[in-house]
Amino acid sequence: MLRKVLSSIVLLGVAGNVSAGGILVYEVGQEGAGLANAGAAVLVTDPSILMNNPAGLTALKGTQVNANGQLMLGHINFSRDDDNSFDGNEGGNALKYFPGGSVFASHQINDRATIGIGMVGNFGLAVNYDDDWAGRYFTQKSSIIGIAFQPTLSYKLTDDLSVGFGPRFVFGRFLTEVAVNNNPLGIGNAKDGQLKYQDTDWGMGVTAGLMYDLSDRTRLGLSYVSKVKFKFDDQPDFDDISNPLLNVALGRINADQLNADITIPQYALASISHQLNDHWTVLGSAGWQDWSEFGKIGVEVDGNPDGSSVSRQIDRKYKDTWHLSVGAQNQMTNKLRINMGVGYDTSSVDDDDRTVDVPVGAAWRFATGLNYKIDESMSFNLNYTLIWMDDLSVEQSKRNGQTVSGEYKKAAIHVLGGGATWRF
Repeated sequence: MLRKVLSSIVLLGVAGNVSAGGILVYEVGQEGAGLANAGAAVLVTDPSILMNNPAGLTALKGTQVNANGQLMLGHINFSRDDDNSFDGNEGGNALKYFPGGSVFASHQINDRATIGIGMVGNFGLAVNYDDDWAGRYFTQKSSIIGIAFQPTLSYKLTDDLSVGFGPRFVFGRFLTEVAVNNNPLGIGNAKDGQLKYQDTDWGMGVTAGLMYDLSDRTRLGLSYVSKVKFKFDDQPDFDDISNPLLNVALGRINADQLNADITIPQYALASISHQLNDHWTVLGSAGWQDWSEFGKIGVEVDGNPDGSSVSRQIDRKYKDTWHLSVGAQNQMTNKLRINMGVGYDTSSVDDDDRTVDVPVGAAWRFATGLNYKIDESMSFNLNYTLIWMDDLSVEQSKRNGQTVSGEYKKAAIHVLGGGATWRF
């Protein structure tokens, strides 16, 4: 019985939170962020193209360096309803801010070959609720961040067709904090304890792409990024566990190790651009992301008294997502270019499967931005994106039937970004 109590604490407290960073963002401050990802695999204005299509580097001349930064400001506020079982407040804004950025460089070896390297943090998110909120036994704070380092080689097979390839080395960091109920049977008034867990790991994947000029005005790009697996494996910290039953359980089980396997999903992207005239270019993208694999999370607790381990494969019921976006660029002058775009991503979870550690759903993107060329050697860009998820209902229950229930009303994320490109 005691073993089951502790296992429930561990599995619900940690496995639930690994999904808090379950999002691939298109925005890392680059110019393409102002297009809502439209044309991302064909937008060859600077070295940031290697993030979405490594083949695009062959369209860049000389040596170029691109650096970007951005800030995500969330409006993710929980509002409880009458079906909620827990006391506590509503948690505040779960995503107050989240910084990001990227750095890219390219070098043209000859008329056919170009090399590049990029560092980008486009996988990750965080939630941070008030410690005493109603859903504290599911999560209080959680984040997972992936930073990718990608060397790239692109080669022009013909005047119209280019290919590119590069390995991706991804550094991942996982952090979670969750309250532990010292009154699991509803008897007593002891304050909550807390479980804390954090670890880092490295994973590796590959990215490949091709780019084809259908005509002088029309360009097609296709790219693929493989999955990357993390295995987080470290000792959890338990603080303020005052319930004697839980203390005995901790002593008997000696749960000194937690394993959490997390997979950044593989994804594919197709983009097209067409130059209407000297001023206007229209762009579009369609993409697929394999979130169904991310939702199957393995958690293992070692050190049972009988020498065995508790292993659970928790299916969060994630499903693959699809992306569509359209956008346009207006080259207003020789120096100023205006970007605008609209995108839509399907939800990785159904309404019935949404949890408080990953309050996401289908998302609309409305983006705009500008690029200004100071001279032939330098330009800068500014962009803004509204990620609109609208109302998101949630009803999540523990094994004893207690439920956190409510709604995130008018959920949205504002993304402010900008950067500069130097050409040598």
